[in-house]
Amino acid sequence: MASTLDVGAKYDLITRRVQEVLGGDLIKAILAEGRLPKAYWGTAPTGRPHIGYFVPLTKIADFLRAGVEVKILLADVHAFLDNLKAPLELVAHRTKYYEFILRTVFTSLGIPTSKLIFVQGSDYQLTREYNLDNYRLCATVTEHDAKKAGAEVVKQVESPLISGLLYPGLQALDEQYLGVDFQFGGIDQRKIFTFAELYLPRLGYAKRAHLMNSMVPGLMGGKMSSSDPDSKIDFLDPPEAVKRKIKKAFCEEGNITENGLLAFIKAVLIPISQLRIERRKGETGVDSEEGQGAIGDQNPFVDDDAPEGTVFTIRREGKFGGPPSHYKDYQELEDDFSAKKVHPGDLKTAVNKAIDSLLAPIRKAFAESPEWQQIEKLAYPDPNAKPEPKKKKEKVYHPPPPGKGKNAQVTKTSTESSEPPPPISEDTQPGAAGEL
Repeated sequence: MASTLDVGAKYDLITRRVQEVLGGDLIKAILAEGRLPKAYWGTAPTGRPHIGYFVPLTKIADFLRAGVEVKILLADVHAFLDNLKAPLELVAHRTKYYEFILRTVFTSLGIPTSKLIFVQGSDYQLTREYNLDNYRLCATVTEHDAKKAGAEVVKQVESPLISGLLYPGLQALDEQYLGVDFQFGGIDQRKIFTFAELYLPRLGYAKRAHLMNSMVPGLMGGKMSSSDPDSKIDFLDPPEAVKRKIKKAFCEEGNITENGLLAFIKAVLIPISQLRIERRKGETGVDSEEGQGAIGDQNPFVDDDAPEGTVFTIRREGKFGGPPSHYKDYQELEDDFSAKKVHPGDLKTAVNKAIDSLLAPIRKAFAESPEWQQIEKLAYPDPNAKPEPKKKKEKVYHPPPPGKGKNAQVTKTSTESSEPPPPISEDTQPGAAGEL
């Protein structure tokens, strides 16, 4: 295990497989000083997390291998501000749901959660200091810049709310208040990252570096979106749902430009295979805890008899079966698919098997946690559920006190009509007193 990585090796680990790096020299300078960089990755707890999250979560293993201190931000305030995505009353439940999911996925990948620092945005974003900085930022940022920065991330509607304009500024301030050297996110965050690089120094704060991973397209082509159930696979989808969605996925023979399954192999399955192969060899950098307590199958997605260096295997099924194809990198697989040497059906079978292997331990953890199940119901209530019928109020008879009530009145009237009036004495008769 190379526990004494040099500056170059650490930088290569931090930046490998990312689509773009802004401010890489800042990271190199920190490493050269002998300091360990600090980073954060954040997510707003809105819709149900899907398997596209495997891309950034797997990458975090590289950060830990390089000795980076990593914070995981559950951006609950952002979830509320992002127009129409998460009503305020659901945000708290969804934040807890996201933490359950993320911790379980990290464990299934062999990434030690003991080395990760989970932070809830509202714990510091509601403080006096943070809000004063937000007001200072609002007095500096133009409406044009705020709108442009959030265009790829904040939900766009015909009549946007002011909350959407605040979103990029808060994300920029998070870098300062979380005390990090770089922020990690998807390429869709690029405009917010450049916004932060421009405006944080105007408040007197340091400029941070930014790393961006590629975005995995949806199964039907286009963006993998929480609003399109058929474009994504959720972490808790049962095997039959996974099979159905992959079967429906667009995977035209020879087409490599609009193929969500190929993109998933490149961005998720091959990196996880490489992660597991390296771990077997003890190549986990300074992270000696990687793999300890991991749940689920930790084998790479290759056959046992695959040649050395294989990172992905595709078996041929049915009447067109033949020897399996072993690939040492993604490019080999893409070339074979483009040349129609790999059938879409075989590709779908391989992806389906791999995804089921990844999701099995997550489903199991959910099934064994009543607390998580209860949070799931609160976070994502069934919109089609019928409200429980109101119970009829049972009438309870309370007898009236003695001498009161309807019967008592009837008895009194009856008694008054049956008894003769008392006799009148002479000296009390009208007119008796003054007669002569």
